[in-house]
Amino acid sequence: MVRRALYPVYEARIEKHLDPAALPAHIGVMLDGNRRWARAVGADSAHGHRAGAANIEPLLGWCEEIGVQVVTLWLLSTDNLHREPAELEPLLEIIGEAVDSLAVQRRWRLHPVGALDLLPPAVRTRLKEAEAATAEVDGLLVNIAVGYGGRQEIADAVRSLLAEHAERGTPLDELAATVDVDAIGAHLYTKGQPDPDLVIRTSGEQRLGGFLLWQSAGSEFYFCEAFWPDFRKVDFLRAVRAYAQRERRHGR
Repeated sequence: MVRRALYPVYEARIEKHLDPAALPAHIGVMLDGNRRWARAVGADSAHGHRAGAANIEPLLGWCEEIGVQVVTLWLLSTDNLHREPAELEPLLEIIGEAVDSLAVQRRWRLHPVGALDLLPPAVRTRLKEAEAATAEVDGLLVNIAVGYGGRQEIADAVRSLLAEHAERGTPLDELAATVDVDAIGAHLYTKGQPDPDLVIRTSGEQRLGGFLLWQSAGSEFYFCEAFWPDFRKVDFLRAVRAYAQRERRHGR
């Protein structure tokens, strides 16, 4: 209890010493560990996912406080879509409720990213409605990664590029000469956005698991032991501080 009471003092101290010029503009977050957190407290998976959903809004507030411009939240992977219906259906409903809650506040601009065509129609519609409802919001851009996989994104980007040139009637040899990093990048789910400066993964796992594979080539990574529902502002500030203290080499 004493330690918890001192956290605000510690948080303020970290914030005070953060260099505004060295802070990330785009943060990607892998919200991992909801099910393990639920098992640890003797509850079912749905309880863990609800606890995790409740921690999204505080995170976005912390990002706003330090001037982050873009946040990408990985809520559901393409692999997760193969879970048993008894777990997947409640999870999709929880995600939908969380997105609705964010949208109704009109505080953040929401942008669904992922293979939305793989999602149930009702979920896909819900995400697109949240995007439309917040399209004019002048605030933090929040990418909602649902049904997302990094390899799937790259495949979709290449497919989109090919389809665009097929519609134009571009000859194959000419198309081959134009395919480069910029051309593919212009067809990613996050086209037009800065790549993530910092990627945070909770739950102690130290792997990307397919998150923003293309965009994270020059990102810094921070792995936190806390399960996502237990991720606190002090954990967030530690991640940002670690990022600010690193000498960025941009993939070199």
